[in-house]
Amino acid sequence: MDAADVVASLLILGIIVVSLLSNVVVLICFLYNPEIRKQVPALFILNLSLCNLLQSVSNMPLTLVGLVTSGHPGGSGFCQIVGFLDTFLTTNSMLSMAALSIDRWVAVVFPLSYHSRIRHRDAVLALAYTWIHSMCFSAVATCRSWLGYNHLYASCTLCSVRAKAAGKQYIVFTVALHCLTFLLTLIVMCATYLKVLKVARSHCKRIDVITMQTLVLLVDIHPSVRQKCLEEQKRRRQRATKKISTFIGTFVVCFTPYVITRIVELFSPGPINPHWGVFSKCLAYSKAASDPFVYSLLRYQYRKTCSLLNTILHSLNVMP
Repeated sequence: MDAADVVASLLILGIIVVSLLSNVVVLICFLYNPEIRKQVPALFILNLSLCNLLQSVSNMPLTLVGLVTSGHPGGSGFCQIVGFLDTFLTTNSMLSMAALSIDRWVAVVFPLSYHSRIRHRDAVLALAYTWIHSMCFSAVATCRSWLGYNHLYASCTLCSVRAKAAGKQYIVFTVALHCLTFLLTLIVMCATYLKVLKVARSHCKRIDVITMQTLVLLVDIHPSVRQKCLEEQKRRRQRATKKISTFIGTFVVCFTPYVITRIVELFSPGPINPHWGVFSKCLAYSKAASDPFVYSLLRYQYRKTCSLLNTILHSLNVMP
C-alpha cells in the first residue's frame, strides 16, 4: 500500500462508521416517533437510509478490503452479488432523492392540496418504481456478466474488462444507466428545488412587504426593533437558498466525479489513474454518510426525537 491507498482506506473507514451510525439513528427515529411515520417524505427517507446502510455493510467494506490487500476480495460469484447490490443501491438511492424533491415541490407549490395529491399510497407506488427501475439495470448487468472486480475503483461493480466482448452494447448500457439515474435525478432535483426556491422567495417578499408596511405605521417603534425585523427577513431568504444549495450541491459533488470517470473510462484510449478512480468512488460513498444530515437529522422532529432518546438512555444509565 502506498500513501494514497492508506489515505483512501482511512477515508472509507470513516465513511463507513459515520454512515452506519447516522443512518441507524434515522431508522430509530422513524420507529420511535409516530409523528415521523405519519409523514409521506419519511417513507422516502426510510428507503434512502436502508440503501445507505446496505452499502455501508456490503460495498464499502469490500472496497476497503480491496485497497488493503491490493487484490480481489472474495470469489467471482460473491463479487457479482456485491456488484449487483452496488448498481441497485446506488440507482435506488438517487431515485429516492428525486422522489423527495418532487414531494417538496408539491408541498410548497400546492400547500393546500398537498395531502390529497401526495398520499402514502402514492409514495409506496413511487418507491415500487424506484425498486423496479433499479432492479432492471442490475439484472441486465448480472445476466450479461458485466459485474466483477474493477481495479480502477477497487470495488465489485460494473467492469469494463469483463464487458470487452460486448463492445457497443456495454457502452449503450452504461450511458443509459447514468442518463436514467444520475442525469434524470439531477434534472428533477434542479427543476423542482429551483421552483421551490422561487416560490419561497416570493412568499418571503410578500411577508417583507407586509412587515415594512407595519413598520411604517409604527412610527414610534425603536430603531433596534426595526433593524431586527429586517435582519430576520434577510436570514429567512438565506436559509431557503442554503437548503436548496445543500440538496443539489451534495448530490453534484458526491456523484459527478464518479459518473464522469465512468463515461471517460468507456472512451479513453489509455488507462485512468487508479488513485483518481478510488477517490471518485469514495466521494460517491460519502453521500451515504451525508444524507442523514442533509435530509433528516437536522430537522426539528428528528432532533427532538434524538433528544428524547438521549434523555431516556441517560436516565437508564443513572439508575442503580
